[in-house]
Amino acid sequence: MELLRADSVSFAFPQAGHGLKPVSLQVGAGQTLFIRGASGCGKSTLARCLTGLIPHLYHGTYQGEVWLDGLRSDQAPLWQLSEKAGLVFQNPAAQMLAGTVEEEILFGLENLGLPEAEGRKRLEQALSSFGLEELRQRPPQTLSGGEQQKLALAALTARRPPFLVLDEPLSMLDTTAAHDFIEALSKQVSEGSGAVVCEHRQEYLKGLPNLQQLELAGRTQAIRHASPESWTGGNAAECSLEVTELSVERNGRRILDRLSCSIPGGKLTALVGRNGAGKTTLLRAFAGLQACTGNFQVHTDGKAVKQDFGLVFQNPDLQLFNATVKEEILYRIPQPRIELYAQLIQALDLEAYEQTPPLLLSEGEKRRVALATVLMRQPAHGVLLDEPALGQDSDHKQRLVQTLRRIAAQGQLVIYSTHDIELAAQADLLFLLHPDGIVASGTPAEVLADRAAWEKLGLLIPEWIKR
Repeated sequence: MELLRADSVSFAFPQAGHGLKPVSLQVGAGQTLFIRGASGCGKSTLARCLTGLIPHLYHGTYQGEVWLDGLRSDQAPLWQLSEKAGLVFQNPAAQMLAGTVEEEILFGLENLGLPEAEGRKRLEQALSSFGLEELRQRPPQTLSGGEQQKLALAALTARRPPFLVLDEPLSMLDTTAAHDFIEALSKQVSEGSGAVVCEHRQEYLKGLPNLQQLELAGRTQAIRHASPESWTGGNAAECSLEVTELSVERNGRRILDRLSCSIPGGKLTALVGRNGAGKTTLLRAFAGLQACTGNFQVHTDGKAVKQDFGLVFQNPDLQLFNATVKEEILYRIPQPRIELYAQLIQALDLEAYEQTPPLLLSEGEKRRVALATVLMRQPAHGVLLDEPALGQDSDHKQRLVQTLRRIAAQGQLVIYSTHDIELAAQADLLFLLHPDGIVASGTPAEVLADRAAWEKLGLLIPEWIKR
C-alpha cells in the first residue's frame, strides 16, 4: 500500500526563526487528511515538506523524515518525488509556467511521458471538469485569481499522482467551483489517491472519503478591542461613491458592461460573483489602476472630489518588497504617526513579526501586512480589499471585520470582494456582480434570500449559510 508519512518533521526559516513545529502524520491510498490550524501555524510549510520542496529548495533548519511511497524526501531527487506527490500552492500564480492554459496542463502530462492520445484525453477532461474550455488559449497571467486556482488544480489532478497535497485549494474559488472541486477530489480519492488538504473553509470538506483531521499547534493571541475613536485620530467627512455605466474592455474582451450602482460610506460593502466576473477589475478601476469608460465619482459631504482609496491586492506579493514588516508599513512616510503604527500591528496581530521579512510570512499574514501599509497612509476616502479572507482563520477574520468597522465608523467607504459567504454576510450591504451589471443588492439577509439572483450568477448558496 502506498503511504505518505512524516515523522517528527519540523522546519525553521533562518530569517524568521519560525516555520513548523514537530509534526507526525500518515496518509494512505484512498484516504484524506485535513490539516487545520490558525493562520501562520505552518500549514504551507508542512505542505512543502510533504512534497520535498523542503529541504531541496528552501534553506533553513529541517529535522525529521518524510517518506513518499518508500522514498525519503531529503535523499531522493525532486523529479522522483514529483511522480509520487503533487502540490498546489496557496498562491497559484507562483506555479504558472506555460504560455496558455492548455499548455500549462499539457506541461505536466508531457513530463509523465504519456502517449499523445492519453495526454489529449486527460487535457480535455481537466478543461471540462474545471470549466476552463473557453480559457484554453488565454495566458495564465491574464486569468483572475480564482481562474488561476482552478488551472493549478486542473493541471495537478490531470497528472493523477498517488498523493495530492493541496494548500488552501478552495480559497479563491466561488461557491459553485468549490463544490465541483470537492466532488472531483472525492472521486479521485475513491479511486485510490491519497490527499492532504490544508484549508480554512472546512465546511466543504465533510463529504471527502475516509476523512481524518490533524490540527497544527500555533501561536495563540487573544483578540483585543479598540474603540473607533482611537483609530484615526479624527473624523473624516461622510463619503459616497456613485457609479454610472462603468465598462472595462481588455484585450478585446468586455469584462464589465455598463455597471451602475451607488455605494455609501460608513458601511461595509461586499462584492460577490463567479470567478472571472470582474470583481478585481472593478476594485482596480475605483483605485485608478484600470482604464474604464463611463463614470464613477466620490462625494464627500455632497461635493464631488478626486478619489483617494487604499487598495489591498488579492496577491499581496505584488505590494510587499521591504526587508522587514516594520519597514514595509512605514515605507516612505516622512513623519509617521507611531501611535497609529502601534494600533495597526496590534489590531492586525503583527506584533510578533515586526523584524520578519514580509515575503516569509504566511499568505494570511502577508495580507494583513498589506492592509497595514494601506491604512498607515490614511487614504482620505476609504479602503478597497480584494479577497481579504484568503489565508485567514476565523479569529483573524473577526479581527479584519473589527478593523474595517473602525474605518467605516469615520464615514469612509469600505468595499471588499470575497468568495467567503460568511464574510460577505457580515457586511452591511451585499452586491452580486455579473459581467452585465449588478443582479442583486441590499442587506445580506435580503440578497441571500434572492434565489433567482444566485441562480442567474450560477452560484450555490452553501447549506450551512441557508440554515
